[in-house]
Amino acid sequence: MMKTTTSLLLRNLLFTILQPGVVAGLIPWLIVRSHRATPVSPWLHYPGIVLFAAGVIMVLACIVQFALQGAGTLSPADPTKKLVIAGLYRYSRNPMYIGVMMTLAGEAMAWGNIYLWLYAALIFLCFYLFVRYREEPRLRRDFGEEYDDYRRRVRRWF
Repeated sequence: MMKTTTSLLLRNLLFTILQPGVVAGLIPWLIVRSHRATPVSPWLHYPGIVLFAAGVIMVLACIVQFALQGAGTLSPADPTKKLVIAGLYRYSRNPMYIGVMMTLAGEAMAWGNIYLWLYAALIFLCFYLFVRYREEPRLRRDFGEEYDDYRRRVRRWF
């Protein structure tokens, strides 16, 4: 049991670094660095930081939920074994994606960088297409009627 829990923890840590860490951390940092962005006025900078922090907390809460309730990770390569419908998943079928988008929007707002806004829009488009055409059909195959019932009760985004 301890070995399984440790393995799940390490896999979640790895996929957190590889997926949201790269999408919402490394790439935005490279964008800001390459365009010599400086923070905008405090009226946008500090609310952007708050939005960023809320998004990070949301993503981390979802990752913990995946590990504890779903016995899996956020990665499509190592998905949950059980359908996760508790916590933030009671309000949206995709709160982790929403959290990443909040993180990206917070970064774009804090830095006032048009390239970050364009990147966030591109990422949202990718998320939408992935969820709609890859993830939802897989969840339907894996969880059948349980997923159909969940899909009828809970909205895709918010």
